[in-house]
Amino acid sequence: MENKLNATYIIIDGYVEMTKYRYLYFVIMFTAYILIICSNSTIVYLIWIHQNLHEPMYIFIAALLINAVLFSTVIYPKLFIDFLSENQIISYSACLFQYFMFYSLGGSEFLLLAAMAYDRYVSICKPLQYPTIMRKTTVRMFLVLAWLVPACQVAVPTVLNADKTLCNFTLKGIICNSTFYKLHCVASIVLNIYGLVVFANIVIFPVLFILFTYIRIFIISYRSCREVRKKAAQTCLPHLLVLINFSCSSAYDVLLLRMETDFPKTVRFIMTLQMILYHPLFNPIIYGLKMKEIYKHLKRLFCPGKII
Repeated sequence: MENKLNATYIIIDGYVEMTKYRYLYFVIMFTAYILIICSNSTIVYLIWIHQNLHEPMYIFIAALLINAVLFSTVIYPKLFIDFLSENQIISYSACLFQYFMFYSLGGSEFLLLAAMAYDRYVSICKPLQYPTIMRKTTVRMFLVLAWLVPACQVAVPTVLNADKTLCNFTLKGIICNSTFYKLHCVASIVLNIYGLVVFANIVIFPVLFILFTYIRIFIISYRSCREVRKKAAQTCLPHLLVLINFSCSSAYDVLLLRMETDFPKTVRFIMTLQMILYHPLFNPIIYGLKMKEIYKHLKRLFCPGKII
């Protein structure tokens, strides 16, 4: 019975001073989760109900915020269970599911940011062609591809890992991300190569595309009138801030956790918390404060008596 349990369940060994701080962890993370749900949902709601926000740029922002809510909903409930449980364990199948959703939604984030960069490029550099290029069907296609492509590509290693033999039943982390591979007895060369291909498809290529489009935008706006430069700064800066923030948090997962160096548990714990806590809260703050139209509607919502 014990061997069967060990073959099915994995011990989560990434928490620091769990016995001492479990309730503090729970209060902090539960508060953060409520803030993530409320802040992201509020902006999505404003985009949905206001007709002047039914433009591709705002639709992509809403998709990005929905993606953050889905990402948090995959991660946070399991954390709450761990905080309130004596033993922090997870079944191998649940770990596989968390791994799939973690990387699938992470890849969607980069593709959505790439779609937003293309939308800004067409809007600023080809304004006369914008209505014909960024039609509703084009926006729908970008949204479907942004969620479908990463899901299909991440599904392959997820399915293949389902039958892998485990030699280690202790996860050195609090979520099933890249540390998941250290549970396997033998590393698969084919899966590692495939992982690099997926990483290039849903991270490297989108980031290079985003950088290329924004360089083009800044070159063209620099040569244009002041109004064009102002529009470029107002609409592109929030997207760049979100890209930089998410790329930095993703670099930790993709690079540091795959290195052979055994980082202290406290460092791993803090970095993982920053990755799952900071980014989902960062997006609605940036878009709520930096996007003029969204900010105006937020002000009307929370300060209805003030004239804007």
